[in-house]
Amino acid sequence: MASNTSKTARASVRAGQAGQGGALSVLGEFKYLIPLNGGKHAYVRNLTNGKTAHLRTDSEAFVEEIRVLAAAGHAAKIRAEISNLNATHPGDGWDATEKRLVEAGVFEG
Repeated sequence: MASNTSKTARASVRAGQAGQGGALSVLGEFKYLIPLNGGKHAYVRNLTNGKTAHLRTDSEAFVEEIRVLAAAGHAAKIRAEISNLNATHPGDGWDATEKRLVEAGVFEG
């Protein structure tokens, strides 16, 4: 007896069930940083706890939030995102933000 669901729908359900073991499945590109106010503030989206924090980019809380994400294995993606922000918004101080994070040892494994 044939199933009424399509092959694609069944594959989608199987893929969704495979990710239920505590792993996070995200379709598309996930942005960790949403720049605000010319780079002075940013929303930091945290995959580990599902929360989004509104922080000043020159604050210790920002450094600690990025440190938590980096420790969870997201350091390379965050650093690439900061470099991309610096390239697309050169006057917003993302180079200084990256330098401050490097000096704080955030990206060191």
